[in-house]
Amino acid sequence: MTTRKHSNRTVITVAGEMDLATCPALAQATLDIPPHGKKRLRPGKWCSGVRREGDSGIVEDVRPGEKHEWRLSAAEPGLWQRVVEQLGTAVTVIDPAGRIIAVNPAAERLLGHAAAVMDGQDLHDLCHRDPGGARIPRKQCPLLQALAEGRPARGDDDRCLRGDGRLIPISWSATPLTQDGVSLGMVVLTVETAADHRAHRERAERADHAERTEQAERAARTTALESNAERLTLVTEITEVLGQTLEVDEALARLSRLLVPRFADFAAVDLRVGSRQVHRVAVTGPEGRDAGQEDWRGHLPPPPGEGAHSALVQVLNGGGPVLRDRSGMEAPPDSPLAAVHHAFLEATGATSVITVPLSAGQQVTGALTLVRSDPARPFDTGDLDAASDIGRRVGPVIDNARRFGRQREVAEAMQRNLLPPLPLHGLIQLAARYQPAPAGSQVGGDWYDAFTLRDGTLALVIGDVVGHDLTAAAGMAQLHGILRSLAWDHTGPTGAVVDRLDDAMHAITAVSMATLVLARVDGPDTGPYTLHWTSAGHPPPLLLTPGGNAQYLEAGQGLILGTHLGGIHRPSAAHALPPGSTLLLYTDGLIELPGSDLDTGLGRLRSHALALAYEPLDTLCDRLSARVPPGSTDDIALLALRLPMP
Repeated sequence: MTTRKHSNRTVITVAGEMDLATCPALAQATLDIPPHGKKRLRPGKWCSGVRREGDSGIVEDVRPGEKHEWRLSAAEPGLWQRVVEQLGTAVTVIDPAGRIIAVNPAAERLLGHAAAVMDGQDLHDLCHRDPGGARIPRKQCPLLQALAEGRPARGDDDRCLRGDGRLIPISWSATPLTQDGVSLGMVVLTVETAADHRAHRERAERADHAERTEQAERAARTTALESNAERLTLVTEITEVLGQTLEVDEALARLSRLLVPRFADFAAVDLRVGSRQVHRVAVTGPEGRDAGQEDWRGHLPPPPGEGAHSALVQVLNGGGPVLRDRSGMEAPPDSPLAAVHHAFLEATGATSVITVPLSAGQQVTGALTLVRSDPARPFDTGDLDAASDIGRRVGPVIDNARRFGRQREVAEAMQRNLLPPLPLHGLIQLAARYQPAPAGSQVGGDWYDAFTLRDGTLALVIGDVVGHDLTAAAGMAQLHGILRSLAWDHTGPTGAVVDRLDDAMHAITAVSMATLVLARVDGPDTGPYTLHWTSAGHPPPLLLTPGGNAQYLEAGQGLILGTHLGGIHRPSAAHALPPGSTLLLYTDGLIELPGSDLDTGLGRLRSHALALAYEPLDTLCDRLSARVPPGSTDDIALLALRLPMP
């Protein structure tokens, strides 16, 4: 320990090992330093009262009450030597020839040699090896190349042969040492990389695993979104398609075409009929397959009571949707219905099955069974949710179609019963046909009538009430009765009778609008005959004459019934009827077709009628009705009259 005075401060330098607790002279030292008087000394950075080895530092005097400041001076002798010696990274200094001239303790530990042993040895020859432990040719050593060129260099995947014969992976970084442009050698920093490589590899593996996991999750999310989108699209299409028909068989056929093969390999629909009967009404599978047990349709055994484990029985008894794999189908059938359904599943090779109720409100109308036979593509819970949604949508459609069918049957029966029998009127032949609209369409208000008036004249009526089903049938019945009453004893123009009907219609009927033709055939039994008629917005009568001509009687046209335009009287028209001629009164269902114009329909009827003009009257009516083109959605009424030949 030495003491020096510099102007107004005293510096005590401590070298080697020193502890204030064992240095009373330093701990208690006081000095007279004008002009401040006695000042107490405090410890400096390197003499802190904590035992240190090989350090030197300073303590300086401070004024009373001043805060102690700890500081390290870069100008301290031996500072950088201590830094290198205490550095945890191996430092090796080599001369321009590559010989070792200095190492720090960390280099001794890493290379496995004492400094004295390594002094003067060639660093490359001493420890630089390839991954197999063999020497590397000096020309291939990047460190020696950098040393010769006087440039920095580094290596990240080298091997070092330790003094104990162990080969370790290392990374190194070399920086040239120069003075006045002259190379003095290089400083080489070396670290063992086994742990670093292992940590890096583990980090890389974790990152790779995380990336693969993220990619798998992203792919799963994408697949799930695509599956959900496909399911939603399917449900939307089914809803749209089923809303286009009111006929049960057609609705189920459309449903099956959407479900197979897009969503399932097979689909079966079972409907309840009454309280105890079940009917398998539809089975759909892949195209081109050999039909067998899976195509069976018909009445099924009645479902048993509660407690059955068959998915179909559970659903028909009011249970919720069921998803089962192959193991869930191995239980033996516990009822005749379960046995039939089990045979169906076996025939389809089912490996995954969904059974959902078809329900309307609280009432189960049937069950939908969906089958997949590919073990690699089983149904999942998302498919079960989609199938359940489909069942909830199909159930009301079937219920509505059934209700519509019953209403249609009632309306059709009512309409047929309201159509009167044709009268016998001398030598005049009469024939009539009523053909309801195709299944799935609503029954309209088409009607015909023929009756003898009070004066013995034959009256003919063809009409069409706006509306459908029971409403149209009831309106037709009302007009039928009123028109008979008004025309019974009226001998004036037919237009006047129709005007009176129009005046009364809004007051005593529920009919909003209607079209009709009222005609009267005047003449003695042996002829000649004259047709008097009025048309209230109805298609014109068609007259076929024996000479092979066909003529639409377009005169006598007036407004349809229900326009409520007072002061306008409907015209009447008259036309002589040649002997042997045929008169056709018809409704628009015989000439109108969706997508076709009226003139085309009228031309088609004229051609068909001319081709059948010499057929018996009943045959003519049958064939004209049968020639209605596909796509017609309206019912048809046809009234035909044929006059006798002289």
